[in-house]
Amino acid sequence: MRQQDLNLLMVFDAIMTEGAITRAATRLAMTQPAVSNALSRMRVAWKDELFVKDGRGIQPTAFAQDLWRQIRDPLRQLEEAVDPGQFDPTTAKRTFRVVTSDVMVNIAWGALRQHIEQFAPNINIHAIPNTIVNNQSALNDAEVDIVLGGQMAVSNVIRTEFLFSPRYVCVMRPEHPLAKKALSLEDFIAAEHLLVSMSGDTTGITDTSLLKIGLSRRVAMSVNHFSAVAPLLKSSDLICVVPSMAIEREIFNGELAVYETPIEMPPTQLGMLWHKRQDNDQGLIWLRNLLGKVIREHSNDHFARLSRCCRKGACPELQQANAEFLSQVR
Repeated sequence: MRQQDLNLLMVFDAIMTEGAITRAATRLAMTQPAVSNALSRMRVAWKDELFVKDGRGIQPTAFAQDLWRQIRDPLRQLEEAVDPGQFDPTTAKRTFRVVTSDVMVNIAWGALRQHIEQFAPNINIHAIPNTIVNNQSALNDAEVDIVLGGQMAVSNVIRTEFLFSPRYVCVMRPEHPLAKKALSLEDFIAAEHLLVSMSGDTTGITDTSLLKIGLSRRVAMSVNHFSAVAPLLKSSDLICVVPSMAIEREIFNGELAVYETPIEMPPTQLGMLWHKRQDNDQGLIWLRNLLGKVIREHSNDHFARLSRCCRKGACPELQQANAEFLSQVR
């Protein structure tokens, strides 16, 4: 874009914001004739009247309204980029794009929206499915602002902030034949499993853990989003190893029985990822702080409640039964 075009857009934005030539001139520290002259150049360049007189004021044309809808957020972002200290959530108009799963949306979006309605009414948050983008490429290409819930990355250009470590549990309907007793490794292997796979791969973290002890399971069904897990489990004899937060409502309501997994699951870390070029972006710093607070508070409460309802699987009798089963299959 030529410098002249950008200057005209800045003047146009001021006129739209203020609704008057005189106030726009004051806002821009320009004279009124200079703003009027810029408006004349806009009309020639963009082939539209842009503003028409309405009593003592002016009204934008349909073309002007459509143009402003397209440019006002990018202009605000440019202003914040060159003067990052000016971000004020109470007045800022900005749209953030966040790559996230349906689980993280369920965890954070409600509290996030309540805060925005009260303290940042012109901020938009758009969730981008993490099934359709390469996280690092999306950040490199500035297609998104934050990747939320992505595994911690090691990169010279991608920043990460730890949020929490998910806890994997085994869940099933309360009337499931295996729900009457402690969940043994033998019963776990013999059951029909449901797998959540965003990519379509039918091998998950559970299969990797089983392979290390020379075992495998039957993945009888897979789905590509966590919201499908609870309805399927409640209406079938499938069992599922899943991060507990993915189905916390059903766990805490007693709609599903929850067990410790009879195999050791490798620890994982979930966090926020962003590009280092936005380290000093005050708007993004505000959003990261808000998301971090909301998610950490939720996770602390969740794990405290989970410890009270998760059925333990580490009793000595069960450990002995699992050891005997392993000795038989090896």
